Amino acid sequence: MAHETTEALLLARLADLETRVARAEGQAEILALKSRYGALADARYARKGPRSQAQIDAVADELASLFTADAVWEGGGPLGRCEGRAAIRERFRVPTLQYAWHFFVKPEIHVEGDRATGTWDVLAMITTKEGRAMWMVGVEHDEYARVDGCWLHTRMQLDSQLMAPHDRGWAPARER
Repeated sequence: MAHETTEALLLARLADLETRVARAEGQAEILALKSRYGALADARYARKGPRSQAQIDAVADELASLFTADAVWEGGGPLGRCEGRAAIRERFRVPTLQYAWHFFVKPEIHVEGDRATGTWDVLAMITTKEGRAMWMVGVEHDEYARVDGCWLHTRMQLDSQLMAPHDRGWAPARER
């Protein structure tokens, strides 16, 4: 009787440990996924402007591979919305800026089995097509799925909080 109780407790502890390890591994893999996304989104630009179309196309292919076939990407406002991996690829083939460098910080990642959600604060240094240096701040709400053992984005939605010229800051004019 005591042996069965001990074995049952050990099996329960093992199952709990496996769940916790899977959750931690999922969080680490999603951190790597988001890091790769940010690096690729910025790789479309050099300091002097967009890279060649051939380079951008290669980056767009790799960016699209970070999403499920039916994923949704929502940049909001003029950045638009794309549904499906092919539409996401096409969206990233067309540079909307002269330059961008994104920072994804304060991740909150929640993994439940083969699904996960994440929230990230975004800070980006950008240069508009017109040559204006700007700060962009926002929050990104993501959903993920593990497909064939690999974590991918199923939904990415940017909630932009502000766009401010870098030389004037983000305080309202009356506070400057």
